[in-house]
Amino acid sequence: MKAYSEADIPSQSQSVFLVTGANTGIGFEAALVLATRGARVLLGCRSEARGQAACEQILNQCPDADLKLIHLDLGDLASIRDAADEVLKEPRLDCLINNAGLVSRKRTVTKDNFESHFGVNHLGAFALTGRLLAKLEEAGHARVVNVSSAAHRVGVMHWSDLQAIDSYQSFSRYAMSKLANLHFTFELQRRLRQRGCSTVSIACHPGGALTDLGREVPKFVQHFILPLATPFVNTVRQGALPTLRAATDPEARGGDFYGPRGPFEIAGSPTLRQPEERATNRSDALRLWDVSIELTGVDPFAHL
Repeated sequence: MKAYSEADIPSQSQSVFLVTGANTGIGFEAALVLATRGARVLLGCRSEARGQAACEQILNQCPDADLKLIHLDLGDLASIRDAADEVLKEPRLDCLINNAGLVSRKRTVTKDNFESHFGVNHLGAFALTGRLLAKLEEAGHARVVNVSSAAHRVGVMHWSDLQAIDSYQSFSRYAMSKLANLHFTFELQRRLRQRGCSTVSIACHPGGALTDLGREVPKFVQHFILPLATPFVNTVRQGALPTLRAATDPEARGGDFYGPRGPFEIAGSPTLRQPEERATNRSDALRLWDVSIELTGVDPFAHL
């Protein structure tokens, strides 16, 4: 099987992409590549200064890039609403890439008092998607791409303690949020199909890529373990390929899940992967969908 590479990404001229978390890591690399393919790229960034620096970096490499910085804090429902309103002014939106996410060693909460992993990695993406779904459908054959993680394979939904009030362990909460990304992806796809929509919902994960999320791991891991792992994982640019394939491959279909083809899904070119079986549990997906609407106040199909 031929390895997928950046050379396989077709022209994206006339297409508009919103990439969250686009100022660094996989989000930045995806935004850069899309810009070089002629797309108009909206960079959703929490920090205006870092977002502007990212735009300048892209323009240095691609002077003709068509970019717009969108202030977006996925830990703030009001910011999500304002960012969505700004995106709705665009003539079209062909793809939303829900890339932004966090890992936090200590329990923190969002501005709306949600545990941060659940609030940012899932609820923020859910609310943003819900506010933009009608805009995506207007474009015709649009895509929602949710960036999950191989960590979903050990994720468990803590239904009795979603906000980690009673118990908190960083990786467990991160893994739960990444499992939630897949529940959301697959339930959104079911509902889009049932309504005869042309928009599709696709998921991906980058495998092992040395992104800025590594800044939250313990110092000894940063200084001693990560350098040893470097030869065996993807670069950040390579780690962006599953996202780019999900967003641009003409053969991608709703409900697909892309990840690295190598052993343990750590490295290699992106290919179709099978998610953990519990990620396709419909009853859990339905429960999460209802909880997400209740917590965010956003119903993705209310205005579709």
